[in-house]
Amino acid sequence: MSNQSTTEYLSAHEFFSGFSDDVFKFLCESSSMHEIKKGQILFQQGESADKFYVVRKGRISVQIPAILGPPLEIQTLGKNQVLGWSWLISPYKWNFQARAEEDSELLMFDGSAILARCEQEPKFGYMLLKKFAALMSMRLDEARRKMMDEWNPAGFA
Repeated sequence: MSNQSTTEYLSAHEFFSGFSDDVFKFLCESSSMHEIKKGQILFQQGESADKFYVVRKGRISVQIPAILGPPLEIQTLGKNQVLGWSWLISPYKWNFQARAEEDSELLMFDGSAILARCEQEPKFGYMLLKKFAALMSMRLDEARRKMMDEWNPAGFA
């Protein structure tokens, strides 16, 4: 990681605000650095999901794979953006795929450990679910808009 420690980085990140000191410490301890090279797939649609990420540097493309042809890019995420919510919702499978648009550095979070704590501490689980629900809503809205722009089916708005 760069000069800034994980704790310092996450304490300045809006997504991680509002948690108790104990939970914040747990989230920091549940993270590790992950690097991915340009063009590599971070995860694929349908694979088991047990992680989420924060992009520290680089760009990650969120995509819907196509049966034929190139995938449909839904959104490109950059510095400080959170990636991945499928680890939180059954059946715990990725709903999209993610590919590095450039060499990237991410914080990777252990979704299994975090989910287990959510089950033990419903207040924490609910708070985290609200944060991810906002992220899910935004991502799904982006996906809908992108599909309408790209595919433009007659009769849809």
